[in-house]
Amino acid sequence: MSDQNAPRSAAGVVCEFDPFHRGHRWLLEQLRAACPDKGIVCVMSGGFTQRGTAAALDRSDRAEMALRGGADLVLELPLLWAASSAETFARGGVGCLLDTGVVDTVAFGSEDGDLSRLAPAARGLDSDALQPLLRAGLEEGLSYPAARQQALERLIGAAGRCLETPNNNLGVEYLRALRHWGREDVTALTFPRQGAGHDSQQETAWPSGSLLRQWMCDGNWARLETALPPSSWEIVAREREAGRCPARLEACERGVLARLRSMTEEELSALPDCAPGLEHRLARAAGEATTLAQFYDRAKTRRYPEARIRRMALWAFLGLNVDRRPERVPYLRVLGFNCRGQALLREMKVRSHLPVVLRSGQIRRLGADAQAVFQAECRGEDLRQLCLPRPGPGGQEWLRTPVCLTSPDLDGWG
Repeated sequence: MSDQNAPRSAAGVVCEFDPFHRGHRWLLEQLRAACPDKGIVCVMSGGFTQRGTAAALDRSDRAEMALRGGADLVLELPLLWAASSAETFARGGVGCLLDTGVVDTVAFGSEDGDLSRLAPAARGLDSDALQPLLRAGLEEGLSYPAARQQALERLIGAAGRCLETPNNNLGVEYLRALRHWGREDVTALTFPRQGAGHDSQQETAWPSGSLLRQWMCDGNWARLETALPPSSWEIVAREREAGRCPARLEACERGVLARLRSMTEEELSALPDCAPGLEHRLARAAGEATTLAQFYDRAKTRRYPEARIRRMALWAFLGLNVDRRPERVPYLRVLGFNCRGQALLREMKVRSHLPVVLRSGQIRRLGADAQAVFQAECRGEDLRQLCLPRPGPGGQEWLRTPVCLTSPDLDGWG
């Protein structure tokens, strides 16, 4: 690509791509059509995801899928943000996009596909008037999501109902993240979600990511092949043959339960999003349960939904500490790029607000926050290797290099 045609700015997406499916490809196609002169940057979770379990596919495989499906540059959202609440996930991901110095547009899929319906909700959730309404809902015994939606509807009316659906909900958090970082000047784009709904088990031409992962776990490879883009299936088939997918936290079930049983109530209370008193319920559930499914079932309540319990169990197993999570992601780690992405990296070398990491050894030259974040990443991947069909050795994160769908020139990157 000549410098004359190289993109100088980019549109960004925060994602998991586990696996990269037809809906994801459609989103990137729409974004390319809307922003033909921009590169496409994806900030993607690594070894573990927001749903509180291991990513079925390795981060490098998913980065390759994304590059073959329309992305130009894939950066990593570190574990301490990726396996967190929607608010923290969005704030970390959007912060990474903004800190590239080249992203001036943030895009996402949503059920409504209409910013005019989502923006009032983002403003309402940041309003001081919401807090007393939220507390009232929690005191009524509602779950946090239900209490938040009720409070928002009381504050802004029917527009608050957009929180009923998960992609709308996450889209609102992306808009809030732009407000949080003081960057409402950045263009936001949303496109209507295509295919089956989030977590849907309905078999359609475009199945949900959760159903695709279930087929992987069940060994329904023939169904999976017909449902994925061909380039994604090629990577899945390769990794399946090597025994590297799907990763399942249940493969370490006894280890997770052992960790939970060995923790004191004080240690449990320090887990993220552990409200006062919940540590007693967690301790009791850990003592009674003999499977992870039983633990989740015994610990969850109307107020504390299963997704929240899953994330707490994961943080316990991985030995993560929320106190080691800085306000902002301290570096931009590159997982993969193509020719256009390589041009964006050259721009980022000048314009990025954070160190850009292509080789793990660069982390050693960064500050304490960056090293603590990467140590958590390494610990997480060491344990994720035990979740594979054929468990792998530790230390893999120090050996990881970006996926390059070009002939890279990395001179000057350390």
